[in-house]
Amino acid sequence: MPSKPAKYGIKIWVACDAQSSYAWKMQVYTGKTTSGGPEKNQGMRVVLDVTDGLGGHNVTCDNFLISYELSKQLLKRKITMVGTVRKNKPELPPELLATRGREALSSKFAFTPTPTLVSYIPKRKNVDLLSTLHEMAEKRDREDRKPAIILYYNHNKGSVDNLDKVTGTYSCRRMTARWPLVIFHNIIDVSSYNAFVTWNKINPTWMSDKQNKRRVLLEQLGKALGTTESVCSAQPPSPSW
Repeated sequence: MPSKPAKYGIKIWVACDAQSSYAWKMQVYTGKTTSGGPEKNQGMRVVLDVTDGLGGHNVTCDNFLISYELSKQLLKRKITMVGTVRKNKPELPPELLATRGREALSSKFAFTPTPTLVSYIPKRKNVDLLSTLHEMAEKRDREDRKPAIILYYNHNKGSVDNLDKVTGTYSCRRMTARWPLVIFHNIIDVSSYNAFVTWNKINPTWMSDKQNKRRVLLEQLGKALGTTESVCSAQPPSPSW
């Protein structure tokens, strides 16, 4: 992916907490199916897999994953959804796609019994979003006149990117051409970050005056794991008969 900082690598689908970037569930993308053809409804299958067990929450995702059918399946699990929609989706009404005659910073809404659709024009091109969380055409008193659906999406969309950022700042990765080792390093990085989030939640006053708390926790965690390994290796082997 040329637009990403890491242009080459292994693709992993991740569901994260929107506020802390705590990784709830991860799934490695293994390529095309055994039949050799593209997987149908891949986005819906991925979201249903990584949100299993998240009843009562809202899911924010981009236009590669979102669809009207997915929104219905998630509602059966008591999960709402907010996300951008590609303009070639058949569920989008033509009135939302048309931009001729519409002024900048204007919005159009479409309502159904379950999802709400909005088309917002920041300048020239419109942005379309679908939400099963919002039921009204709520607008905030802002200069850009963005509706509440877009503000909610912008506030919650960056958790996975932030997880990539924080695990890249302090990482145990090493240069290797072995993909199982790459995945193992990633598991360690994400698990240690999850441990940091959990520890801070349980002990909110721990090192409250320090800026590098995560580095300190990783250092202590590494020493503890190394000590355990050295103790285990120092024990004499059990006799065999």
